[in-house]
Amino acid sequence: MKYPKIPLAQSLLEICEAKGIQHIVISPGSRNAPLTLGFTNNPFFTCYSIADERCAAFFALGIAQQINKPVVVVCTSGSAVLNFYPAVAEAFYSMIPLVVVSADRPLDKVDIGDGQTIRQENVLANHTLYNANLTEMASEENDIKINEAFNTAILKSGPTHINVPFEEPLYELVDARTVDALIVPLSKEEEICSLEEIFAATNIWNTAKKKLILVGTLPPNSIELQIINHLANDPSVVVLTETTSNLHHPNFIPHIDTLITPFSDTDFKEFQPDILVTFGGMIVSKRIKSFLRNYQPEHHWHIDSLRAYNTFGCLSHHFKTTPQLFFEKFLMYVIYKDSCYQNQFLTILKERLSKHETYLNTIDFCDLKVFEQLSTCFSDTIQLQVSNSSAIRYTQLFKFNSSVPVFCNRGTSGIDGSTSTAIGAAVASQKPTVLITGDVSFFYDSNALWNNYIPKNFKIIVINNGGGGIFRILPGHQENDTFHTYFETSHCLTAESIAKMYSFGYYTASDAASLDKSLKSFLSDSDTPQILEIFTPTFENDKCLKNYFKWLS
Repeated sequence: MKYPKIPLAQSLLEICEAKGIQHIVISPGSRNAPLTLGFTNNPFFTCYSIADERCAAFFALGIAQQINKPVVVVCTSGSAVLNFYPAVAEAFYSMIPLVVVSADRPLDKVDIGDGQTIRQENVLANHTLYNANLTEMASEENDIKINEAFNTAILKSGPTHINVPFEEPLYELVDARTVDALIVPLSKEEEICSLEEIFAATNIWNTAKKKLILVGTLPPNSIELQIINHLANDPSVVVLTETTSNLHHPNFIPHIDTLITPFSDTDFKEFQPDILVTFGGMIVSKRIKSFLRNYQPEHHWHIDSLRAYNTFGCLSHHFKTTPQLFFEKFLMYVIYKDSCYQNQFLTILKERLSKHETYLNTIDFCDLKVFEQLSTCFSDTIQLQVSNSSAIRYTQLFKFNSSVPVFCNRGTSGIDGSTSTAIGAAVASQKPTVLITGDVSFFYDSNALWNNYIPKNFKIIVINNGGGGIFRILPGHQENDTFHTYFETSHCLTAESIAKMYSFGYYTASDAASLDKSLKSFLSDSDTPQILEIFTPTFENDKCLKNYFKWLS
């Protein structure tokens, strides 16, 4: 095995291997040559070459999302590292471990007019948990910083940045390591949440008649079935789940907006909880956030081992543990409270869903009808990735197969890396993966398809409504040139040429019958990845959705 001659590169590689960090995503360049040669010459590492740095970072994010371990993404010097930033911000807010390793020129080359040189130190600092600015020579101080960057990503589940200056020559290799790096072991903190805290909370819980549990983004199988059943069978508890929560029970309410959008002021007051318990990541539903900010509970508890956001302006306690460990202890002291809270709102939901079915039977083909068809077509074997904006919001209105795990980049809610993330996730999980995305998100991230790692069982559903359809739903929509050009970004593009360029199979649909027919072929086994492009009526989608909520009223 060959090693880079530069001792600093050897140290970083040795520490990375010692931490068990295997997946390395590399964008091309010269200044990062010592790292590229070192990683690719060591059989311990699984390396990926992704030319576009933005796509590379989101691809790495997708892998880390699935394996829940740090993934390293490597780039050359200059503006390359800036293209990692969108994925770094997503990793920060989604709490996904990602380690950025940027090669740099020596400090004395910065700001003197040298090529491909910017101020790289701390350039990602606003959205990283730790920044290791290394010096050129291998040293114990550098080793400590490298260890801290890897350990922080592992223990605090978020992005870190290691900036590594290299002087030429860059490509020389040696047959043996010339340094022995310092390896600093992980020192995991004990759970801070005490039994006394939990016991005190149960005293409040057991006297309340209206408890609302709101679950954000969660990995599948985060909560054991026994706990799910306990919460579902408590008549004083309403559990609201989102598509990305991956938490299911017949007594849980996954259709948040369908339930609460038609509420009157009296309904909102009836629904206002005494206690709100939240766990999981970011919430999609704007309506539930607005409700809880206007009708605040007396107590808001958030459960997370690392972080708690005061999303509703009334956070009263942060239980620093995992939801699973919290409920294991908490439910030991809980007694069911006689209450009609759950039954009342499950009854309302049943009425809403009846109207939901009736309305869908009355409308023509549109985005809403597309998601109705998609909600019933996926087998238990797939993984579902969903892009942001309209796509994830439409999924919230339907019940998808509960055996299908659902993922979405909800940390920053950006459309920029959905396809790249989905491909990285598909590579890591090795499961058949379907991405549902809007047209703008798909075209924006089309470089995601520029790599050699896309599994043949990866499939993309592009819902093409001719622009940013979500802007037609938001306040401020007007039919004029400014809206069409600068908000909706109207276009006449299709994915057909992109599919051909990257050797994807390509299907189209423009009505319910053609969609049903295309889905059967599209979802079958194939030797190449596939794209299904569904064309929906630009000027009807927003009307169908707005009328949907009116109909529920």
